[in-house]
Amino acid sequence: MIVILGPTASGKTKLAALLASKINGEIISADSRQVYREMNIGTGKDYDDFMVNGIHIPYHLIDIADPGTEFNVFQFQREFITAYNDITSRNRFPILCGGTGMYLDAVLKGYKLIDVPENNLLREELRKKSLSELVEILSSLKKLHSNSDSTDINRTIRAIEIETYLKQAGKQKNDFPQIKSFIAGIDIERKFLRDKITQRLEKRLKEGMIEEVKNLLANGIRPEKLKYYGLEYKLITMYVSGEIIYDEMFTSLNTAIHQFAKRQMTWFRKMEKSGLIIHWINGLQNTEEMTRKIMELIHVKKDKTFSL
Repeated sequence: MIVILGPTASGKTKLAALLASKINGEIISADSRQVYREMNIGTGKDYDDFMVNGIHIPYHLIDIADPGTEFNVFQFQREFITAYNDITSRNRFPILCGGTGMYLDAVLKGYKLIDVPENNLLREELRKKSLSELVEILSSLKKLHSNSDSTDINRTIRAIEIETYLKQAGKQKNDFPQIKSFIAGIDIERKFLRDKITQRLEKRLKEGMIEEVKNLLANGIRPEKLKYYGLEYKLITMYVSGEIIYDEMFTSLNTAIHQFAKRQMTWFRKMEKSGLIIHWINGLQNTEEMTRKIMELIHVKKDKTFSL
């Protein structure tokens, strides 16, 4: 497998699509928000990027979950294996492309995860309690390293459900195959990336990102559910709901996306420290030049064969 990773707005999809066109490849998305249907502009589903010289490059793990639901890393692993086996069974080559560090790690390091079933009796009992009471219960079950599971009632209930199951069932884990992978990362100077992020945000707002959020709300998605997805959906929901004005929304969102890109790069560097080899490609080159560089590194032959 080939992996294309990089921060948001670095041009991963275009690179993966062009590379796929040259090696009989298909793309598996590693983006935690592009799995959701109807969340297109805010998640950066640039469908046109999958068209190369008039040919549509097949992609997987995009538009596979309903908006308002929660898609987790276990589900990603399961869907990934299905897509991977499908692609390889047809003698095509899988290209994993995305910027969600945990999803990439789950595949590259073979996270062994557990499918925890719903416990409706426990949920019914927990729903009678306040958030502070739920956090207290959760903290008695595990050490809280962050507040991600303690700021939303539903997430806290789910976290308690998982920890309760683990204590009762034991930590039986699924087997995940080790897949030989060549990892290419797009490296782009922070100043240029910041400019690209701001320009892309302005473009997406003009293209209807606010209207997309309004439509999701009109279709019954609760504001707190949209805010859960973070970044564009959180801040635009706040703007649409009248909690903040437009200028505040734009400035806060622009800053938040810059910070998000920085966190992505921190995660990628952590992947390297853990032993994964990332071949960094100069992101200021055009897509053709980046593709040629990767093909040189993997020694693609005229018949499109190569070895990692």
